Amino acid sequence: MNVTLLNFTPDPEKTVVLAAKLCYSDSSIGELEEKVRGISYEKFLGKILNMGHHSVLEHVSFTFGIEGISRATSHQLVRHRIASYSQQSQRYVAFDEGFEYVTPNSIASNTAIKKDFEKTINTINRVYKRLIDLGIPPEDARYILPNAAATKIIVTMNARELLHFFHLRCCERSQWEIRDMAARMLLLVREKAPIIFSKAGPGCVNKGRCTEGEFTCGKPDEIREKFRNLSINKNYV
Repeated sequence: MNVTLLNFTPDPEKTVVLAAKLCYSDSSIGELEEKVRGISYEKFLGKILNMGHHSVLEHVSFTFGIEGISRATSHQLVRHRIASYSQQSQRYVAFDEGFEYVTPNSIASNTAIKKDFEKTINTINRVYKRLIDLGIPPEDARYILPNAAATKIIVTMNARELLHFFHLRCCERSQWEIRDMAARMLLLVREKAPIIFSKAGPGCVNKGRCTEGEFTCGKPDEIREKFRNLSINKNYV
């Protein structure tokens, strides 16, 4: 899996501060620029976020390039509707040299099952290539491809939706692959907007308590420590 931050709103926290200040001021935009100069963004944004005035977060967005995730995970990702997606097409892209795929750790760690899994993938690959060679359109040949097939996708979300996304998908209850992806995304945006995303993560991090009820993983202290120490080049599963 590879997750990169392709683009983002310049000076995102200043943009949010300006938007929030505007709501409570009769100043002109130019005057607001002067008013926010030198103020503590951390204190002001902390107050705004604690008030629940989250609409101002929608003025900043982040665009990610994501590759090497499975179709199983991309199907979960696109359920987050307040976002924009551009995904590699299995209709227009024919995988003549064979398709890439993702192997879950639960399968990779079991030698016997892994062998069966790879044998099945190879069989699918062989039949898929035969269909293409016979002139079957890729849009029809793709019907045989599995959820394990890897994909590439570009995703844009605003900061408000990202906080919601992290709340759901960084949780231990979330499926392992999208959880790993979400943690990588969080690490990237935290570098650009550390105040906005300082408490981002699952309920036990951003709410101070687990929000999963009887389905709790039972490890809130461990999870909080994990999100305090996010770092690059790690798998967050």
